[in-house]
Amino acid sequence: MTTDEKETKNTRKSKQPINEIKSPLLPEKHASEEFKWAPFAGAVFNLSTSIIGAGIMALPTTIKVLGLGLGLGMIVFVAVLTEASLEMLLRFSRVGKSESYGEVMGDAFGVVGRRLLQICILLNNVGTLIVYMIIIGGVHHAGVLEGWFGEQWWNSRTFVLLVTTIVVFAPLACFKRIDSLRHTSALAIALAIVFLIITAGITILKLFNGSVAMPRLLPKVTDITSVWSLFTAVPVLVIAFICHFNVHTIDNELEDSSLIQPVVKTSLALCSIIYILTSFFGFLLFGDSTLDDILANFDANLGIPYSFLLNDVVRISYALHLMLVFPILLYPLRLNLDGLFFPTARPLVANNVRFGLISIGLLLLVFLGANFIPNIWDAFQFTGATATVCIGFIFPATIALRDPHAIATKKDKILSVFMVALAVFSNMVAIYSDAYTILKKNVNTNA
Repeated sequence: MTTDEKETKNTRKSKQPINEIKSPLLPEKHASEEFKWAPFAGAVFNLSTSIIGAGIMALPTTIKVLGLGLGLGMIVFVAVLTEASLEMLLRFSRVGKSESYGEVMGDAFGVVGRRLLQICILLNNVGTLIVYMIIIGGVHHAGVLEGWFGEQWWNSRTFVLLVTTIVVFAPLACFKRIDSLRHTSALAIALAIVFLIITAGITILKLFNGSVAMPRLLPKVTDITSVWSLFTAVPVLVIAFICHFNVHTIDNELEDSSLIQPVVKTSLALCSIIYILTSFFGFLLFGDSTLDDILANFDANLGIPYSFLLNDVVRISYALHLMLVFPILLYPLRLNLDGLFFPTARPLVANNVRFGLISIGLLLLVFLGANFIPNIWDAFQFTGATATVCIGFIFPATIALRDPHAIATKKDKILSVFMVALAVFSNMVAIYSDAYTILKKNVNTNA
């Protein structure tokens, strides 16, 4: 064991107190024995919920594009690559005594690097939360309440989102510690598993009925267009495991800092299993009819008893899942917004007025965006794909390449170059694909 590895095994009690001016994004450390450290399971649930969001619904279509064998292999590959990027990020944090992702970027690239990271997190999380609200409000898919009761004033998008914001989002936004969200995060993971179990159950039932075709193990390549479509699956896979904006906050609330690596590995393993099984059963169930968002496949008759009831259960469980993912993404958004505009202020948790105003402002911004922006999808596809890969791969890789403390190994440098190349390629594919889709849509509209 090296000296650096030994240092990462130290408990919180052996660490020096945090400089509040240096670390404005962090919750204030409690020196008293009354402070309750976060449990291991709670940290796993919170990090796993940071990973699993709306993206899980797009993975089955990547399997349709890549084939079952290659697609599932790519999910495992990206999970391993994500674990490597998190390991490097945490290692540089330990050596530089950094307590947040922003501090690591600041240590490597100064104020500019820190500000750039904060802006990327703002773009990524605001867009994601607006999309979540749109889905919850029943715009992306036909609303369940409207299907049951017809169009009423109380099941309109605006009213449903207003009630959800007041009853669910606002109370959960009041928690000052991310560990306080561990129970809702556990429920969010459970709801994702409910979706998985229903999908698997329907698939197995249809297998016995003989109504499920054998899946393709490899991609279907017939012309240059089909070759290009293979690359469109890359951005979805690359951003599937991004959770880097919460890993330091979760680490800060663990009593033993050496536990964060097992937390990361356990979370990635849990999410990989859910991703693989959801993709496997989803593609097996719908085959080449799998839509870009598999939830849309649950809007029709599945050809089994109680089909429409199961459709409603799937859609409701998914909406509830997104409601509980919402505060986990709001948490780093609030911290980084505060750090961007109040870099030298006291920690956010020590100022109730600032904490409350920022929380209310963000909830209002997301609520208005979900209700009054005509089409957030196009903007989100551009900013989300680019900002997300920067957070997950480009920034950790460039920190290792910059190597401010001369600890990067040759393996780190090679891996970092590969991650930057993959991320840049993913960005180029995503931007080109989204731009082509928008132009094609406009041409069809004007024709």
